[in-house]
Amino acid sequence: MMAIVARLFRDACGGRLRHRKLVFGIAVGVSQFLLIVTLIIACHNTAINTSTNNINNCIQKYEQNTDYFPTKIKITHAIGLTVEYYKHYKVVTIKNPWQNAKTTFKYALVQCGTPTPKGFNQAQVITVPINSIVSLSTTHLPHLAKLGVVDKLIGISNSKQVNTREVVERIKAGKVTQVGNNANVDIEKLLELNPDLVTTFGTGDSQTDNYAKLTEAGLKVGINAEYMEDTPLGRSEWLKFTALFFNKEEQAEKIFQEITHKYEQVSQKVKSVKNRPTVFVGFNFKGTWFMPGGKSYVAKYLADAGANYLWSDNKFSGSLPLSFEVVLERAANADYWLNFSQSWLSLQDLLAEDNRYADFKAVKTGNLYNNNARVNESGGNDYWEGGISNPDTVLSDLSKILHPEILLNHKLFYYHKISK
Repeated sequence: MMAIVARLFRDACGGRLRHRKLVFGIAVGVSQFLLIVTLIIACHNTAINTSTNNINNCIQKYEQNTDYFPTKIKITHAIGLTVEYYKHYKVVTIKNPWQNAKTTFKYALVQCGTPTPKGFNQAQVITVPINSIVSLSTTHLPHLAKLGVVDKLIGISNSKQVNTREVVERIKAGKVTQVGNNANVDIEKLLELNPDLVTTFGTGDSQTDNYAKLTEAGLKVGINAEYMEDTPLGRSEWLKFTALFFNKEEQAEKIFQEITHKYEQVSQKVKSVKNRPTVFVGFNFKGTWFMPGGKSYVAKYLADAGANYLWSDNKFSGSLPLSFEVVLERAANADYWLNFSQSWLSLQDLLAEDNRYADFKAVKTGNLYNNNARVNESGGNDYWEGGISNPDTVLSDLSKILHPEILLNHKLFYYHKISK
């Protein structure tokens, strides 16, 4: 009898149970039948535990030599994020959390049900996979949607700014609490929510940054520094930062590979064009025109879209504070003007702000395109939310604007032409 049981167990594990129906015709006692069932269940449980996917629940019996993260991510474009894998925990390092930062952030993400590694203080240790999250930046929300974990979101900074459809639906269902942002974050609400993780960002300004007070309150905080990346793909890759807390490495790798592939497909098509139209961006704000430097992610977008960005020779990755006169001198005859005030919806709005804008060739020809095609009723601009996670779509928009013959079937998504 035990030989039959063993054979049934082996065949079930090999996926051949359906061919062994005759075995059940043998007269066996109840206890022996239960043993067979138990063995079959054990077989299937074993199959789950040895899957290539990372563990999505707590470990019931810790084994020191088991690698609990068989699927590992690789950081290929982001320069401010690293991850090191150990058998039952992973160490995530944020190298450049804000401009001129003199500190780094390090987190030990420990698989639930396994021992805490030595050398980390309590604030650095986070049990994964997490089951609840509060995101204090709308740029983090598309990550949750892409990874299929929006159901874990219990708090956000400001519900009115949100564009991510899955999150909007969750807000309408009353499943997400608004907790404020920056210096005005409501610590008491957060403590009531008691999330496994709060994701936020830092600027280096102790008066407005909230990560210190969140940590002091005993909350687990993850600093997301995607905005410090100088390339569109670098910013998008921070999807993997979020994925690490959910053990969603496999999904994040596939998603980012697809984004990268689409982005590079468009940029390769554009490389063949000979004509590169001249472009400038931004607008005059209270006497200063903040122009992205030649090493900024905006400059990278424009280069990959086949533009001749008029400040591409600059070696700065931040914004250049310029006067109106300086911009006009260089960009008066530029072919295109992009990325100006979100409140300008028509040519009349633009000229009403400053009639000197009429001196630009791009205004005279009507080559005015703005990145505010997807703005909700409260002013939340999806370009600054979903656009960060979908650089392939943004690049397709820019390429369509500058070289419409390249992407014949693409329809503008984040951008639109300003009407007269």
